[in-house]
Amino acid sequence: MQTEFQIETWGPGLYEFTAQLREWMRPTNKDGLLTLFVRHTSCSLLVQENADPEVQTDLHAFFERLVPPSDHPSMAYLRHTYEGPDDMPAHIKAAMMPVSLSIPVANGTPEFGTWQGVYLFEHRRAPHTRRVAVHFA
Repeated sequence: MQTEFQIETWGPGLYEFTAQLREWMRPTNKDGLLTLFVRHTSCSLLVQENADPEVQTDLHAFFERLVPPSDHPSMAYLRHTYEGPDDMPAHIKAAMMPVSLSIPVANGTPEFGTWQGVYLFEHRRAPHTRRVAVHFA
C-alpha cells in the first residue's frame, strides 16, 4: 500500500503530520512497517515530542544556531550560495537529520510513544509544497 502526502510549509520549522498518517493507516487493521521518505534535499523527517510546542521551537533555534545562513561570517567558506543564503545551510541540515523513517504498525495503528509525533522539518525560508512518499507493508 502506497501514497504520497503533500505538506505545505511557510518557512523554517517543524510541521506535524501524525494525524494524517493515523487516518491513512486506520482502515488497514494490519501489522507491518510504515516507511516514509521525503523527496527533497532541503528538509528532513523527524519523530519528536508533540506535547510541548517549545520542543519544536527549541529544535529549530538549535539548528539555526548550529548552521546559520550562508551570509553569516562563520559560513564564508560555502560555495553553493546562488540559490539564497538559506539553501546550502538547508542541505547541510538535511544531511544531518533523517530523510526517511521506519515506524512499526500494530493492528493498523502506528506504534508511537505517548508524546511522539511525525514531523517534516522545513529548512528553507520560502513556502514549499513538500512531498513525502509513504509505503506500508
